[in-house]
Amino acid sequence: MNFKIYNTLSNKKEPFVPLNPKCIKMYVCGPTVYNYAHIGNARPAVVFDVLYRVLTNIYPEVIYVRNITDVDDKINEAAKKLNEPISFITNKYTDIYHQDMKNLCVLSPDHEPRVTDNIKQIISMIQKILDNKNAYINKDHVLFDVTSFKEYGKLSNRDKDEMLSGARVEVADYKKYPGDFVLWKPSSENEPGWDSPWGYGRPGWHIECSSMAETYLGEEIDIHGGGQDLIFPHHENEIAQSCSAHNNNNYVKYWVHNGYLNMEGEKMSKSLGNIVTIKELLDKYDGEVIRLALLSTHYRKPINFGESLLEQSQNILNKLYKNLNNEKHNDDLVSDDVINPLLDDLNTPLSISNLLKIKCSKTLLNSANLLGLLNRTADEWFSLNNKSTMLENDIELLIQERDNARKSKDFIRADEIRDQLDKNNVILEDVDGKTIWRAKK
Repeated sequence: MNFKIYNTLSNKKEPFVPLNPKCIKMYVCGPTVYNYAHIGNARPAVVFDVLYRVLTNIYPEVIYVRNITDVDDKINEAAKKLNEPISFITNKYTDIYHQDMKNLCVLSPDHEPRVTDNIKQIISMIQKILDNKNAYINKDHVLFDVTSFKEYGKLSNRDKDEMLSGARVEVADYKKYPGDFVLWKPSSENEPGWDSPWGYGRPGWHIECSSMAETYLGEEIDIHGGGQDLIFPHHENEIAQSCSAHNNNNYVKYWVHNGYLNMEGEKMSKSLGNIVTIKELLDKYDGEVIRLALLSTHYRKPINFGESLLEQSQNILNKLYKNLNNEKHNDDLVSDDVINPLLDDLNTPLSISNLLKIKCSKTLLNSANLLGLLNRTADEWFSLNNKSTMLENDIELLIQERDNARKSKDFIRADEIRDQLDKNNVILEDVDGKTIWRAKK
C-alpha cells in the first residue's frame, strides 16, 4: 500500500518510507497531568490513534510511545493550591486522562513512560550533550547552547532572531543567549528533585521527550507527532538536543502536526472562559460522538468545534449503526473507499463520508475500525444514546407517515407528527433528502 503523510520538516506531503518496514517507531507528546484534559488535548490523541491504526494495518509491527509529563511547574502550582502531595495530583489526573481516552475509543500506546521513572536516562542524555560541547553550566542550571547547533530552526523554518520575536522565552541572567533553554534546573526543598552531577534539581520540559524517545525507540525514529503549538519551541528543541547527544542530524524522519481547535469560532483560552474539558463533553455526549466530531475535519486544518458539529456527528453515528443491521452480501473486508483516503495523508472526512455508502455490515464494521468507530452493537448504541419513551419501530413508522404527508403536501399532518415525536423526546433532522432522528439527551 502506498501511504503518504505531510512532513512538517519538508513542508510537503511525502511517500512514507520507513527506516525499517518490519518495525515502525512513533512517538507522540502526551499530557501534562495537573488538571482535567480539555478538548484541544483530545485532538492529537484521536488523530494519532487513527495513524496508529492505519500503520498497524500496513506493517507487521508498530511501536507507539506516548509519554506522561508528571514533572512540571504547573503541577507544582496545582499541588500547592490544593494543599495535596504532587503524587496525588499526577496520579489523579493520569487516571482521569486514561478514562477520557478509553471513552474516546483511543487505543493504549505500546509504552507510556512517565518522566519520574526516567530521570536516570535524562541525566545521562544531558551529560552527553555537555560532553559534546552543546551545553553549559551556569548558576546551578544546565542550558543548551542554541548557537552551537547550526541547524537550529530547520523545523519551524525560521532563523534564531525570528524565533525569539514574539516567542515565550524566559529572560534570565544565567543565559549566554536569550534563546538558550534549560536542560536541568535546581529545586528547592518543597519542589520535586533528584540528585545529579549538577546538584539537586529536576529536568527541563524539552529534554524529557528527547530522552524517553531514545530510551523506548532508539536514536532515530520514523514519526514524531503532536499539535502545531509544539513545533516551536518544544519540537525544535528536541531536534537540537537529540542530534547533539547522538552526534548526528537524523532524529525524526517525519514530523506530523495536527491543527488548532477553536470553540464556536474562537480560540480556546482562559481569558475567554471557553475552555471545555473532555469530562464536561462526556457528560452530554457519547465518546464516539466526540471522536467522530474531531475526525470530521482534516487533521492539519483548524477545526471549529461546537454543539452543531456534535449534533451532526450524533446523526451520522445513528445512521451508521442502523446500517450495521444490514446482513445482505456480507464480505469480511475493509473498503478501499475508506482506507484509500486514509492512506492519502489521513483524509478522515472523505473516509467518514464513504463509510455512509457501505451496505454490508461486516465490511462497514471492519472499515469503521480504522477510524475507531462502531465499537458497540446497534442495540447497545441505541439503548445507550436514545432516551425516547417510544419504540424504534413506532418512531420509524411515524417518520414514514410524515414523509408521505410532506410528499402529498399535507403539511398540517407532517407538523403534527413532528410535534408528537418532539413530545416523546425524538428530534428530527432532514439531511440529504432523508429524515434522521435522534433522542434528546
